Amino acid sequence: MTAQASARRERLRQRWEKLLPHLSAQPVLDAYDHPSRGYHNLEHLEEVLNWTDEVPVNEAERDRLRLALFYHDAIYDSHRSDNEQASADWATSDLGEAAGPLVDLILDTRHSAQPSSELGGWMVDIDLAVLGADPARFERYNAGVRHEYAWVPNWLYRRKRRQILGQFLKRPQIYHSEYFRERLESAARENLQRATAAL
Repeated sequence: MTAQASARRERLRQRWEKLLPHLSAQPVLDAYDHPSRGYHNLEHLEEVLNWTDEVPVNEAERDRLRLALFYHDAIYDSHRSDNEQASADWATSDLGEAAGPLVDLILDTRHSAQPSSELGGWMVDIDLAVLGADPARFERYNAGVRHEYAWVPNWLYRRKRRQILGQFLKRPQIYHSEYFRERLESAARENLQRATAAL
């Protein structure tokens, strides 16, 4: 493990302990740190948690977002289609009834329907923030997703990926909140258009 990766893992462990001091962070951090993770990894986890420090929500909502984000990609296997449900189940296994408010937030990151609540809108926007990242980070995201689907033939991956990215472009607005639209909407559309044209 590089010094940078070790430092990131330690920062994430400290964040976890502020929220869940009675529970070890290791199983969840190990899951994000698996070699199969090209994008849904500790870097992504730290990035989304950093956004929670910035968004205009109250402290109780901020902590709820943080907990949900810790678990939202705890299960990520490109061969299965129920990762979000499995991740929500993991949260429920760890936290019991306390996971109740987190489940819908985690399931919102399926990005297949309107968020279940206003806080779910924040959850979705944070999870999609990478779409509006600087071009270099967006390209690493794109390459990371391809790594996770390395088993898919190139012709099929390109077709499916074009469909997925195109669905975001077809939305009247990629982001639900004015906060993210002002900061990332334009860059996200440029990134998506460039990536789609390259497929």
